[in-house]
Amino acid sequence: MKVLVVGASGATGSKLVEQLIIEKHKVKVIVRSPEKLPESWRINDDLQIISASILELSDNEMSEIVSDCNAVASCLGHNLTWKGVYGKPRKLVTDTTRRLCNAIKSNNLQSPTKFVLMNTTGNRNRDLNESISLAQKCVIGLLRLLLPPHVDNEKAADYLRTQVGQNDNFIEWIAVRPDGLINEEKVTDYEIYPSPTRSAIFNAGKVSRINVGHFIASLIIDDNLWTKWKGQMPVIYSKPHQD
Repeated sequence: MKVLVVGASGATGSKLVEQLIIEKHKVKVIVRSPEKLPESWRINDDLQIISASILELSDNEMSEIVSDCNAVASCLGHNLTWKGVYGKPRKLVTDTTRRLCNAIKSNNLQSPTKFVLMNTTGNRNRDLNESISLAQKCVIGLLRLLLPPHVDNEKAADYLRTQVGQNDNFIEWIAVRPDGLINEEKVTDYEIYPSPTRSAIFNAGKVSRINVGHFIASLIIDDNLWTKWKGQMPVIYSKPHQD
């Protein structure tokens, strides 16, 4: 299997790449600064590094990149700096999702390509009419006004839900919603739910980035797991450690 990962140099995307490498799959990554990648990546024959800013690629270049991929995973996010939050491109995740999906469709492949979007529990799955408290609605309303990346995450998932939908011939998708991300060295037990089991604002859970990478890799690799969650927006929490 060959998988394209965008956002591969990020804290979570890198964990996904490592999980795919462990499972002996071929991986393509698109990164702006390949010199910052681990040396083990640069000498790995199963890892193809494409040096580019993804939104600056032409439609033809993007179509060529995804043409031999069984799956595409986006772990893109905005850097937590003033420029990353308020600068351009403000719709990095949404525009990348749209362009990658268009590139996949342009190749008219016989089998659907799997598309996984890393999203956030702060975004509701409107297909399920998930209910949240009035207080959380108010806070999220403020986030939409004050933090452009939140709107970007919402619109990216909405693109998959409403524009790709559930019956596309060329794309099957899952939007993975981690709760509060933390760093850990090893994969631990985690739980997956169709919707949040706690408030993302007032009672957030935690999940390690390596667990998110492991879950996304498992979705891509395991067809039964993929079938269980395709067209959905599963939420992932790490289980509390047992002392």
